Amino acid sequence: MKGKFILGFTVFLLMSICFQGKLVVCQANVKTVFNKSNDKKQQMFKYKNKQVYLSDDDIYLISQVICAESAAEPFEGKVAVASVILNRLIHPEFPDTVEGVIKQKGAFSCVKNGVLHVKPTEDCYKALYTALKGKDPTNEAVFFYNPDIATSKWMINVKKSNVKPIGNHVFFVVNK
Repeated sequence: MKGKFILGFTVFLLMSICFQGKLVVCQANVKTVFNKSNDKKQQMFKYKNKQVYLSDDDIYLISQVICAESAAEPFEGKVAVASVILNRLIHPEFPDTVEGVIKQKGAFSCVKNGVLHVKPTEDCYKALYTALKGKDPTNEAVFFYNPDIATSKWMINVKKSNVKPIGNHVFFVVNK
């Protein structure tokens, strides 16, 4: 995906997304580009000094995961889930596309056979844009779980660092 873009312009833009008849507004330094391979418009965001390209489909998919994984969590928990996805997107040990990160086998319990069956709320979109502006309450975590309901032995037993509890979840990186 990176490097496949031929047209772009940088603007300081007041982005607006229509969501369920409401206007969700986010200010961001955005570069709009077109993907050469499929002519899809994407937005380029600066996230932790790296370029992250997101299409409308990517934004919807991330917002779905935020909703499915943190619907009952406080807003900070939703931002934390968004941050984990974005942290994985720029991390060299994870896929470099949103779909790759989210649909990676076993990555998110809410994804069943590559499909999510949830409609994101306005707060989920706001949480994503908050994370894209640089707010990361997880301190660069790439994993999270709910210790009260986790069934993954790996997730429970792995040696963790940078541990940060937020709401019902625990966010962390793996000790190497």
